[in-house]
Amino acid sequence: MKRKKVYADEKPFSGLTLAMIFAKPSARTRISFETGFYKLGGHALLLGDEIGIGKRELTKDIARVVSRFNDVIMARLFAHADLLELAAYSSVPVINGLTDWNHPCQIMADALTILELRGSVENCRVVYIGDGNNIVHSWLELARRLPFEFVCCCPPGYEPNADLVRRAKEAKCSCIEILHDPKEAVKNADVIYTDVWASMGQKDQIAERERAFAGFQVTMDLLQASGRDDTIFMHCLPAERGREVTDQVMECNQSVVFQQAENRMHAQNAIMLKCLAMA
Repeated sequence: MKRKKVYADEKPFSGLTLAMIFAKPSARTRISFETGFYKLGGHALLLGDEIGIGKRELTKDIARVVSRFNDVIMARLFAHADLLELAAYSSVPVINGLTDWNHPCQIMADALTILELRGSVENCRVVYIGDGNNIVHSWLELARRLPFEFVCCCPPGYEPNADLVRRAKEAKCSCIEILHDPKEAVKNADVIYTDVWASMGQKDQIAERERAFAGFQVTMDLLQASGRDDTIFMHCLPAERGREVTDQVMECNQSVVFQQAENRMHAQNAIMLKCLAMA
């Protein structure tokens, strides 16, 4: 799917429309979905304030109207409950473009990137440094299905959802650890991954979070603390350079963040093909 010739010759979405509902804006999500759907022959519509999901109109009403006009819906929302309600009342597939609970499309792109660089996600040691947020939740969901080592290294009080951690461990598919010492956590890491310390909707907490996350910045020293010269660095973007990661790490040869960003489109195209029963 990554070869331009494929996108030039194959148009499985010809005559189809994708409705993109954005309660939470994003450059990469919009660009990757809209461009990807177009490259496969379809047309994407951007729906934002005019929808006002959960505010201007009930989510279940929006679902039943939008799904009558379109072949597939992608929603990037704040509340996960809104995503579930949208899916429950829609007559067409609904793709989770992100909620405050998880971000499955991002993790599918991450897995594709690791597959390209390592040959497999299985048995890799993936070390996430930072807040136990929606990215971590999706990694934990993947760890219930594929065998690998996943470490979330965060300050005390910023751990991922305890029930999800428990369920991931009970699946007995992967090795799951929650640690609080970054230099200990990254030892022998195949992947070191980070995200912003304060996500959208948390920016009023930035001063408090900067204090809590002092010592959790991904630096060249931390990258080298893995003890390996082939450890790759990943970030779901946008990055706040100088906060959760240094500019030097973002630009180093071990950084694959832009390959990772490109893979959002390819992974999502595969998801849409599957949802539309074309894969």
